[in-house]
Amino acid sequence: ESVLVVNEFLEVFPYYLPGIPSEREIDFGIDLPSNKQLISIPHYRMAQPKLKELKEKLKDLLDKGFIRPNYYQLNKVTIKNKYPHPRIYDLCYQLQVSVKFIDVDPKKTDAIKSWLRHLTPLDISSFLGLSDYYRRFVEEISSIVSPLTTLTQKKMKFIWSEACFVVYCDASRIGLGCVVMQNGHDIVYASRQLKIHEKNYLTHDLELAEVVFALKIWRHYLYGVHVDVYRPQELQYVFNHKDLNLRQRRWLELLKDYEISVLYHPGKVNVVADALS
Repeated sequence: ESVLVVNEFLEVFPYYLPGIPSEREIDFGIDLPSNKQLISIPHYRMAQPKLKELKEKLKDLLDKGFIRPNYYQLNKVTIKNKYPHPRIYDLCYQLQVSVKFIDVDPKKTDAIKSWLRHLTPLDISSFLGLSDYYRRFVEEISSIVSPLTTLTQKKMKFIWSEACFVVYCDASRIGLGCVVMQNGHDIVYASRQLKIHEKNYLTHDLELAEVVFALKIWRHYLYGVHVDVYRPQELQYVFNHKDLNLRQRRWLELLKDYEISVLYHPGKVNVVADALS
């Protein structure tokens, strides 16, 4: 209403467009170099609020006639999409089984159960490659394989001992561990070993690093919803301290994207995340 030209030519600038504009005398197109291809982007996850908004926008454009579903028969004879398959993690999260659960065919697991004891670092790397494929679905995997990954380091003397069967639960020496739960049920686990420079972090920095680690890898679950983060110790030092280093400031900027409440949880009852770390 504040634009005089629009008020003068309302028939040219309607408030709502009735549909796709009619064909004009001049056809417009965008030419690409002969050696260039259209950009193809792989599937990626979206947080539920953003996905809901996207569906509403698409429905609005469909209702207005600006876009329409593609029903061309040409699609049947064209080269298939580069990314036609859904992500394996999404399929596993949507899997529903009966109350009695399901059993794996023993023939499918015999090869893993009868795996020979590793004799060289190369053997360990091969086995870790297999186990790493399922790391998102195995509780405590970071602690379980920690002795094995240690044997693959350079200049590390290869000695197979009983330590390869011990699970470590020391967050200050092993790594970070966390679990997402909803209504008292576990959703997904995650854990990783500490990097070399992270072993020099102070206690409150390690605790904040664990929260950031969880928010980054599970953004598609946690973004746009209220989340309670339970920690064995308070993080008020970082939140209230005025003189923060660049790393702490960067982490706090990331936390601002989420609606979270950091709550105190005694370490002795925080058994799942403690075991993962």
